[in-house]
Amino acid sequence: MARRPTGGTPATVALSRAGIEFTLHEYHHDPRAESYGLEAAEALGVELGRVFKTLMSSVDGVLTVGIVPVSGQLNLKSLARAVGGSKAAMADLAAAERATGYVAGGISPIGQKRAHPTVLDRSASTHATIFVSAGRRGLDLEISPDDLVRVTRAIVAPIGR
Repeated sequence: MARRPTGGTPATVALSRAGIEFTLHEYHHDPRAESYGLEAAEALGVELGRVFKTLMSSVDGVLTVGIVPVSGQLNLKSLARAVGGSKAAMADLAAAERATGYVAGGISPIGQKRAHPTVLDRSASTHATIFVSAGRRGLDLEISPDDLVRVTRAIVAPIGR
């Protein structure tokens, strides 16, 4: 994978500054798509298990990032357990957008306005590279799961279902 120069989205800038290799993949985004993640997998011709969505939740009142395959769902109880919490709920959309600096459907786990506790689903470890949002709809980045963990300081745990 080739490193990209600084510029672009906050996610690509953060990766470039950290010296982490990634590849950008752009595709035509249809605003009427029912699932941005499924749309990305289809448009990029990538198996569903390698394309991950970034979901913002609140664990005991703390905004927390869950990264799971687009083909599945986030298990909120497992997410709470992974970060040592007891109760989790999906975050309010407006709060998620304010806290991350991204718009829904384009929230990247990388380069958010503030660092949030982050958990990557264990299934990512079975792939050499995975795809996550690069910070806007129609733009994904391909990165090794280990590099994603390093740049986000993520915990790896079984949080998908």
